[in-house]
Amino acid sequence: MPEIESVSENALFGKYEVGKLLGCGAFAKVYHARDVQTGKKYQIRTDGLLHTLCGTPAYVAPEILAKKGYDGAKVDVWSSGVVLFVLTAGFLPFNDPNLMDMYKKIYKGEFRCPKWMSTDLKRFLSRLLDTNPETRITIDGILKDPWFKKGKHKEINFYDEDLYKGSDEKKDENSASTSLNAFDIISFSSGLNLSGLFDDSYNVVDDGKRFVSTESPENLMKKVEEFAKEERLRVKRRKEWGLEMEGQNGNLMISVEVYLLTDTLFVVEAKRTGGDAGCFTEIWKNKLKPVIMAA
Repeated sequence: MPEIESVSENALFGKYEVGKLLGCGAFAKVYHARDVQTGKKYQIRTDGLLHTLCGTPAYVAPEILAKKGYDGAKVDVWSSGVVLFVLTAGFLPFNDPNLMDMYKKIYKGEFRCPKWMSTDLKRFLSRLLDTNPETRITIDGILKDPWFKKGKHKEINFYDEDLYKGSDEKKDENSASTSLNAFDIISFSSGLNLSGLFDDSYNVVDDGKRFVSTESPENLMKKVEEFAKEERLRVKRRKEWGLEMEGQNGNLMISVEVYLLTDTLFVVEAKRTGGDAGCFTEIWKNKLKPVIMAA
């Protein structure tokens, strides 16, 4: 057998070093290879698929468990489905104290959605958690799905420079949707704590400038308006569940919006849209947040 060209970065399963191409078949290529631990030489077949078993057990796709090779993109879609399920249901779709029993549930695609989930969401999750990778929804399909498209026009500002765009650059905010899906939460949250989201003993889950509340949007907005009146802030209503407040001397501009998460849960977001950052932080922590979160 010819000498092996060591290509350690191409090791398969972390076990073999791949050498020269031996030949091509109808569905795969055959290479010379060497076991990096024993030095024993082999001929191995590659099929263009990934073969490494990795990931958190509850999030792995069934094709990974089958150990027949898998498409990384399709596996990511499955894992995203598990994440979405956890965010909207509050528990894992596939879970069991016995690891092998959990793997069996994953392989069979056995999971149940809460009764309060919408029909569109249940259908979307079933497409994400399709055990057949060939029929599983693709990224393009996700972008076109009716449930995913809800709230897609909402813009999230991450940086201060975004807060000072001219009025001619701002979109028509009156037409923005007040609904919020789980992918919106993922996109703008680096640490949104939803740990108490499904515990009836909590009215809100506080995490900085965003939290989840069971109080109606109307009551939340009423509290904000009363706060603005008491603090002598000018109020400009932007849409049904959102308004912007501005200080008399222009040193403070705060936007407060409420988004629909489920029929009974709402995400409240407060952010600075202009003015002094220190002033905003002081007002938010010591005045506005306590008012909004008050029972």
